[in-house]
Amino acid sequence: MLPVVVVHGGAGSIPKERVALSTAGVQEAARKGYAVLTSGFSAMDAVVEAVAVLENNPVYNAGRGSVLNVKGEVQMDALVMDGRTLSCGAVSAVRRVANPVRLARLVMDKTNHVCLTAEGASQFARAMGIPEVTEESLITDYARKRWRDNLDPGANPVESQMGKMGTVGAVAVDMQGNLACATSTGGMINMMEGRVGDTSCVGCGGYADNNIGAVSTTGHGESIMKVALSRLILFHMEQGKSPEEASDLALAYLWERVSGMAGVVVVDPKGTWAARFNSKQMSWAAAQQDQLHYGLYKGEDFTEPV
Repeated sequence: MLPVVVVHGGAGSIPKERVALSTAGVQEAARKGYAVLTSGFSAMDAVVEAVAVLENNPVYNAGRGSVLNVKGEVQMDALVMDGRTLSCGAVSAVRRVANPVRLARLVMDKTNHVCLTAEGASQFARAMGIPEVTEESLITDYARKRWRDNLDPGANPVESQMGKMGTVGAVAVDMQGNLACATSTGGMINMMEGRVGDTSCVGCGGYADNNIGAVSTTGHGESIMKVALSRLILFHMEQGKSPEEASDLALAYLWERVSGMAGVVVVDPKGTWAARFNSKQMSWAAAQQDQLHYGLYKGEDFTEPV
């Protein structure tokens, strides 16, 4: 069953003209993560590389392609967590970094902290030799159009965000049985400056524990934070539920309790995985035993060789 990597490209409703791109992107990321695993590298290496592929793809709301805040600027969050040691690293409201997931890993590996934010995160990036990129290099025409559309005082930014999400993430188990997760996002359309969502919050945007499993989430961040969705799923797994059962229970609670929309990818220490969501769509892909699984709508599971 091992190794395995599962990735998501965001839960919500994907415009028809972007469906093929979104589906292809998660497949590419899963293949990259699986190649890392089968080369003998760690689960942490795999999830970081898989998420970096998605951050570099302008289709998703992460890295290049991130949505814009109310001022028309990019501010990004990311999280990584190592299931072997429970070590974790995160950044929030970071700017002018191409791959926030790599910066989050450096926070984990090179500091005694869990999360660095805003200018402090940017200063740390410079100290670590991460090149600063221009704001314009992270902004797509599509993101700018959505920003302008939501400047209308009559628009509902929460509904807009629920309709078109693109937070990315990955979970993996390596050949040694170690688990890891990574999640990255550009946040919410036209959010307030300095807003921090679920992605960089441990137990919300992701969690990994070798004894239980690993989770990465996507969806309406404030709702996910209210129920600590990642840790809630692992709670159900601790009670003996499978990744799929635990995910469905937690997503049902999210909807019943706070009307939250979300999606998750989950894996347990044996390599059993799930990709579940209560939104219309979620692009996802998983690679295991040299087979690539992928889907977009509920019940879909297309398979082809890796």
